[in-house]
Amino acid sequence: MVTVDPVAPRETRPRLPVADVRWSTVLAPVAVGVLFVLGWEALVDRADIKPFILPAPSAIWDQVTANRDSIVSGARVTGSNALWGMLGGTLLGVVGAAVAGTFRFVDQMAAPVVAALAVIPIVALAPVLYSMFGAAVNSGRIIVAGISVAVPVYLNTLRGIRQVRAVHRDLMAAYAAKPLQVIRTVTLPTATPYVFTGLRIASSLAVISALIAEYFGGPIGGLGKSITSSAASSNYPLAWAYVTGAIVLGLLFYVVTLLAELWFSRHQPAP
Repeated sequence: MVTVDPVAPRETRPRLPVADVRWSTVLAPVAVGVLFVLGWEALVDRADIKPFILPAPSAIWDQVTANRDSIVSGARVTGSNALWGMLGGTLLGVVGAAVAGTFRFVDQMAAPVVAALAVIPIVALAPVLYSMFGAAVNSGRIIVAGISVAVPVYLNTLRGIRQVRAVHRDLMAAYAAKPLQVIRTVTLPTATPYVFTGLRIASSLAVISALIAEYFGGPIGGLGKSITSSAASSNYPLAWAYVTGAIVLGLLFYVVTLLAELWFSRHQPAP
């Protein structure tokens, strides 16, 4: 007779499967990036392209090293606005999707509102918000970033909630499960991958929206304001240096969101 130990632990994959990543996955984009920069440098040098059209990467790097503190300071301001907007937009999107997924009439009423929010031009919204909340605070920039985040998070979360099968809901009802138990054991595990898909999309949108909002006023500070000031003074390598800082900031938001997705994803049994 074979006995089975009921308390034997199940072997699972690590929460952050960094060791499973192949070197080719990392080296391939790095190699492409290096080749792109070298080709860019060679093109600017041989074609004698003027800096106001396209500065060389070496000139941009010189400005990055010379203005490192200013770039980091601007990234902190823009990153703070994008972060608060992302947190607020994520909360609004997830809660709104949960309510819409529970009540059909809410879903029908929210559909045109979400569609309207998705097509709001940031260039028109930012000045209006500055006039409402004042140009001395970052509230307008945070709201712009929050709206940009809320739409993809809402749509993806609602799609994930709709993926819950009716048979699973019926089974939980047969077990007399409470609403919170249904959400914890059925709805959230099914919707989590869709929520993080929306967050990965929104992470870049939050930074982009915060940058664009800085073009149209508000407090001094932030990468967007520095880009426009540098371009206005014809210091194009410096403007591209701030653009480089914005790119790094956007990548940082994306990578942190991706790591959070790996951390909160459900464990899968190891083969």
